[in-house]
Amino acid sequence: MKNFLGLLFCLTVVFSVSAQDDLLAEIDSVSTQDYDTPAFKGLQIVTLQSTKIPAAKEFYFVVSHRFGSVKGGISEFFGMDMATTKIGGAYGINEWLSVSASRHTLLKVYETAVKYRLANQATGAPVTVIGYNTIDINTFLEKEDYPKIEFGDRLTYISQLLVSRKISDRLSLEMVPMYIHKNLYNPHVENDDQFSLGAGGRLKLTKRLSLNMEYVYNFDKPDFYQNPLSVGLDLETGGHIFQLLFTNSQAMTEGGYVTTAAGDWGKGDFFFGFNLYRVF
Repeated sequence: MKNFLGLLFCLTVVFSVSAQDDLLAEIDSVSTQDYDTPAFKGLQIVTLQSTKIPAAKEFYFVVSHRFGSVKGGISEFFGMDMATTKIGGAYGINEWLSVSASRHTLLKVYETAVKYRLANQATGAPVTVIGYNTIDINTFLEKEDYPKIEFGDRLTYISQLLVSRKISDRLSLEMVPMYIHKNLYNPHVENDDQFSLGAGGRLKLTKRLSLNMEYVYNFDKPDFYQNPLSVGLDLETGGHIFQLLFTNSQAMTEGGYVTTAAGDWGKGDFFFGFNLYRVF
């Protein structure tokens, strides 16, 4: 496992060093330009939402997998035996507004979301600003186990403000303050209202390949959870966008991956996965 992490680190360093000179030149020469192309190619940086929105009448079919922890080794095929799945779609109502829905096998969660543009770097603003609001519905909770449970108890609300800037043709950065409210929670280990701050970026390596990274700091994190840290590669193949990734949070819902990251990178406890987008 140490060899694997060492190889991943070396590849990241090699890619970054090889692009460093060109990046500095581009930042110096074009940092004041407005960009017509989005800061990010995928709807997500890795798991964190990006400031990209589907175009009007454009539909994205989304399939994502997170496998079990690679720490299990060959006996669990490095986590491949414990896959969780997300299936959903996002539709652009117009150029600044989209809606999405998905189903997650982990805790049998349904998620609905709305994404809307408030400012756009391409039209002269210094940054692109996107609002993103989701509602998670946990259907895993059984009436037999929770006799007094009501529909409202199953809900989690998440509000995010996505703020990105395309620094150059190769480099894009994003900040994400967010608020999470859980109607059903354990008061001994967490709060019903939680605040987090995420950050991520995309480094374009080639015409069709980019290196993405993201990190989320939780201000109300219980001691037994970690702050989510993820790294991935974007591969563009025609009408597909394919993201390969490693993360210490197995959940894929907005509230889940931010607040319940259980893996520890320092102990080799993280998850492999991918996101696949098909554009129609």
